[in-house]
This record gives sequence, C-alpha cells and structure tokens, in this order.
Amino acid sequence: MASAGATAGGMRQGPGAGAAAASFPSPAPAPGPAGPEDDAEEPAETHLCVLWGAGCLGMAYYDTSDAAIHFMPDAPDLESLQLLQRVLDEINPRSVVTSAKQDENMTRFLGKLASQEHGEPKRPEIIFLPSVDFGLEISKQRLLSGSYSFIPDSMTTTEKILFLSSIIPFDCLLMVRALGGLLKFLGRRRIGVELEDYNVSVPILGFKKFVLTHLVSIDQDTYSVLQIFKSEAHPSVYKVASGLKEGLSLFGILNRCRCKWGEKLLRLWFTRPTHDLGELNSRLDVIQFFLLPQNLDMAQMLHRLLGHIKNVPLILKRMKLSHTKVSDWQVLYKTVYSALGLRDACRSLPQAIQLFRDIAQEFSDDLHHIASLIGKVVDFEGSLAANRFTVLPNIDPEIDEKKRRLVGLPGFLTEVARKELENLDCRIPSCSVIYIPLIGFLLSIPRLPSMVEASDFEIEGLDFMFLSEEKLHYRSARTKELDALLGDLHCDIRDQETLLMHQLQCQVLARAAVLTRVLDLASRLDVLLALSSAARDYGYSRPRYSPRLLGVRIQNGRHPLMELCARTFVPNSAECGGDKGRVKVITGPNSSGKSIYLKQLRIHLPWPLHFHDRPQPGLRE
Repeated sequence: MASAGATAGGMRQGPGAGAAAASFPSPAPAPGPAGPEDDAEEPAETHLCVLWGAGCLGMAYYDTSDAAIHFMPDAPDLESLQLLQRVLDEINPRSVVTSAKQDENMTRFLGKLASQEHGEPKRPEIIFLPSVDFGLEISKQRLLSGSYSFIPDSMTTTEKILFLSSIIPFDCLLMVRALGGLLKFLGRRRIGVELEDYNVSVPILGFKKFVLTHLVSIDQDTYSVLQIFKSEAHPSVYKVASGLKEGLSLFGILNRCRCKWGEKLLRLWFTRPTHDLGELNSRLDVIQFFLLPQNLDMAQMLHRLLGHIKNVPLILKRMKLSHTKVSDWQVLYKTVYSALGLRDACRSLPQAIQLFRDIAQEFSDDLHHIASLIGKVVDFEGSLAANRFTVLPNIDPEIDEKKRRLVGLPGFLTEVARKELENLDCRIPSCSVIYIPLIGFLLSIPRLPSMVEASDFEIEGLDFMFLSEEKLHYRSARTKELDALLGDLHCDIRDQETLLMHQLQCQVLARAAVLTRVLDLASRLDVLLALSSAARDYGYSRPRYSPRLLGVRIQNGRHPLMELCARTFVPNSAECGGDKGRVKVITGPNSSGKSIYLKQLRIHLPWPLHFHDRPQPGLRE
C-alpha cells in the first residue's frame, strides 16, 4: 500500500537519505500492465528558500523526487555563510529563493553564486521575492491553511494546527518565514504541475527535518535540560539594561576564549556538534598537545597573543566605506603583529598537527607587508592628539614642509602683527594676526568704546570680516599676501594625509583575504586553547573513537556541572551497545541521582571532551 507522510522527528542525512514519517494510508493504485514509460523517472529538482539575519540561517527546500518539503531549524552561521555553502553543496538546488531585502553579506554571497560559469552544473537560479512574502504572520497562515494530502479531511482546524505544530518548530522564526516564502514560490511557479489545471496545487506529501551530513541534531529543549547554555540577568545594576550574562552552564565553564570571534566559534560548535571523526580527532590532537606539561608555557604565550586579535571584518568594512577611525589603525596593527607572533610560534610546533601547519603556511608574508606599511606610515601619537589620521615624518616631503611652516607660524605672525600695528591708528593699543582653517589669515584688533554702530567698524585700508568676542577681524594687504603665499596650510595638510590614508587602505584591502583567514584560524586556536585549559583544570580526558564499534563505554564518568555544585560526587561508568545491549532500565529510590546520571550520559556524546577521572583504554563511540 502506498503511503505519504509528514516527518515528526526524522533526520535527513543528505538528499538521498530517508527519514521516518508519520503517514496516513491512501488508496492503492489500480493494477495494470506497466508500460516502458512507467520505468522512466523524471530528473529530480530541489528548490531552496533561505533567509539570513542576526547571525542565523533559516532554510527550507522542496524536493520533487519525494514531493516533500525539508526544513532546517534556525542555525547560527558566520558572516562567510559557510553553513549555507555546505547546504548548497549537499542538495545542489535548481533555484535559490530569498527576500529582495537582504543583508550585505547575503547579497555578496548570492552575487558570487550567480556569477559562476553558465556551464557549471551547480549554478542555481537566484530568485528574489518581495520581502512582504516572507512576513511571519502570513507565512504561518500559508502553512496552516495549506492543503496537504497526508492530513485527512476529517481533521478539524484545531487538530490540523496541533498536528502541524508537532512536526514544524514554529519557534524557529527564520525557518517559518522561509517555509512561507517557499510555499509562495511553489504556488507561483507551479513546480511539477505546470500543465495541469489552475485548481491543481503543487503536491506536498510531507514535511521532513533536514540535517547536514556529519552534524548532530539537538533541539532547544535538550539544550535547556542539559544546561548547555543558560542565560540570566546581570547582577550589576549598571549592566542590567545591556543584556544577559551566561549562568552556570557547560558553555560557561568551558568558555575561556580571549577574543570575541573565538567565543562565537565555540558557541557555534556547541550549537552544531559534529560526528565527523576526522574533524573531532583534529580538534582533540590540538587539545591533547596543549595538555602536556612541557607545552604549558607555549599555551600561555599563544593565549596572550590571541587577546590582541580583534574584529577585523568590521575594520575592513569601515575601510571600504572610508569611515576608518584612528583606533581602527591601532587595532589592525596590533592584530597583524599578533598574527605574525602566532605564525612564528606555530612554525616551531609539530607540523603533523593540521592547525599548526595551516597557521604556519596561511599566515603569509602579506601580514608582514601590512604591518610594515602601517608602522612606517601612521603616526599613532599624532593621530590620537589630532583625533584624525596623520602620517610620520619623511613620508611626503611636501607634507613635511607644510607642517614645518605651520609649526613656525606663531612666531612669524607675531612679527607680521607688529608691522601691522605700526600702520594702524594710534588709538588701537594692540593687534594680532591669526590663522583660521578654511578662512585664512586675519588681522584681529580689540573693539574700541567708540565703535558702537556697524559703520564704526570701517577702517581705511582694511576689509571688515566679522565681530567675535569683542574683537574685530579684518583682511589687510599683508593677510591677503599671506593667503597667496602660504595658502590654507591646515586643510592642505589634511587633504594630502587623507589621500595617503586612502592609498594605505587600498593596500590593506588588496590583502584582505589573508586577514579573513587569520581570523578563522586564530578563533579556532582560541577555542581549542580554552578547551585545553578547562580540561587541565577539571581533569577531563580525551575520548577515543572507533568507527567499527557502535556503542559507548565510559569509565568513571562525571557530570561537569554537578561536581562543581556538590561537595562529593561519585563517578559512574556506563556501557551501551554491542554485547551490552542498547536499552537500559534505570531504577532507584527518589533523589538517588537517576536524572543526573541520565544527563551525565547524554552530555558526554556530542561534544569533543569527555569528563572522566583519568584516561581510559575502553572508551569507544
């Protein structure tokens, strides 16, 4: 009997993997001779709808091979959209649907995707729909009001809503909006029913949860129950309005990252745990290396260098917009020199470890070129004093000459003022020649008691300009001569230094790729150093994985949070799978620790540290 279903909890490992489905029976097809055309299958197509916002991705796609909609709950992603690229590589969509109102990173990513060669098989069609089609409420309405063959007509509206709510996580707002946009796209394009009557809708035979290959799917309830993350109000009255702080959680006790990007990557690893043995062992190799006592000094030195790795993408973005601040040049200079220190240190470490080899090779000489340019051009002390970009001496002879004139200007103007005073009325006791940027040189004299009306300000041989703070400002023949001779020194210097800053920015942006790679590898090193520090302090040990054994064997396991709260904690061993069976029945009186024991077993599995008293030869996964 043929059946169609909606997946409530199945995981799809790639486009070809199946998923368990809750199904309702449908009438069996009438028997008849199978013609040769029945054996021919139409080529399968997938149509992906994706939204990105606030650092998270929401995705859903329609697969014509099973006429099902596959959705991925909201997942965090970096600005480079690596997760989206993995999804595209895995499902190879025929078209990518998204909102016309997009973030700059998504726009740039889709632009690169659309600029691929037309002959490439992976080049999808990029389709932009109005942002109103992705509204949250209208998307929910499309989902709940849709006609699905796997839902019996006998279901009431309330029952239908409850049924769909048990399948689709409506708390994933980006994913719900992506589903709504996908349904709108399917209704417009009429995928698979182009030649049918207009009242025939696109067949949707199920909703299935999609999980990328090598990733572990964990819902929000599990994160909450296991206390992987726990947010609480900040205790300081000065920081209550600024947001929440991390409470007692697994993430909180392991997060010892020095840079923000390392903390962000650690959170990403916790929200997207992997079961790729190659990736896990690559991480564990670094952690185990820094756990050795002879490598403690090296770990501390690298930890200090990572504290100077700052938000490079934000600085590069400001450079593109010509909004660079003085502090940005200081931060970039320290970041690049710290990266060079990381490179030199990693070159002395075992190159058999992949991360050390990547840092030694990919932190290229472009970093030294950037650091050398900034160090030779930017005058950091002068820039801070002037609150703008200034250059060091001997960079541009013309700028140096104008600065020399500007420095010697007060003494020169005092001499000019003395000569001007000789030609003025004897009633004027004093005068001065001042320089005002954008205006030029002016003769300033104090206002006399007899100067009441505006007509009284007129002095023969002088052009009155303005009155300010009981002082009259004029242009004289000498000040006009100074304007012609010296020009607007301040603005000229500023314009020339701005031009040099623009040229320096172009040099840095031309090597932006190495700076982006620095951030990726440095944040990875930061996370692994933080995990090794936590493993050293709490006595965690390295698990050993075997692809040949399906099961888990743990000796003297501990709950990482409970042992911090209890005075005494009794380690527990566990074996599951193989000849030990995969179903366990836990019994015991109230408050005997059954729940903690189950949480302890569950918390061991998805993350690359195991919480044991000592290294054990029998641990397998």
